[in-house]
Amino acid sequence: MAKEKTFISVARREQILKATIDVLNDIGYVKLSLAKIAKHAKISTGLISYHFADKEELIQHTLNYLIGAQLEFIEERVKKEADIYQQLLTYIKATLAYQYEHVENNVALIEIIFNARTEDNIPYYKLNEEEEDPLYLRLENILAEGQRKKVFSSDFQPKATAILINGAASESMLLQSESFDIENYQQELIRMVTKIVK
Repeated sequence: MAKEKTFISVARREQILKATIDVLNDIGYVKLSLAKIAKHAKISTGLISYHFADKEELIQHTLNYLIGAQLEFIEERVKKEADIYQQLLTYIKATLAYQYEHVENNVALIEIIFNARTEDNIPYYKLNEEEEDPLYLRLENILAEGQRKKVFSSDFQPKATAILINGAASESMLLQSESFDIENYQQELIRMVTKIVK
């Protein structure tokens, strides 16, 4: 019975998080409220309050959920590759694929990072400034391992290059339109990155 309750609780929390993402896409962070999330999820605000102490806690969990979803999507593909260069290429391809396939997650992430503030009025993008972004850290580790194995050149800094690659990949989420050729963008990014690391 306890396992069933836990399963139901996890499923309910995920339902609330997904509803939060949908509402962030529909109306943005500024107009977001527990009542609007509850209405979208077809549940009571009391049920949201049962799982999350307040709006701030819900937003923090939504942020963690979004970051975790992207990391899982990328890692699932990267770990299938034994060759370090292929891991790098797969990381780039998976990052771009995620941007393309999960636009709603990206919108919600941007809304939270740039509009959400804590009770102390601290913007979310300034929280945990000393903590490494797990996506950037994963890529930095691939680049550093490639250098250790002498597959990659030693003429670049893994951290700076990871920021450069992730920045270029993230920018693609803002360029999506019928005229934007994601395949061409991917090929060009890979070509440029290969020149840097080889």
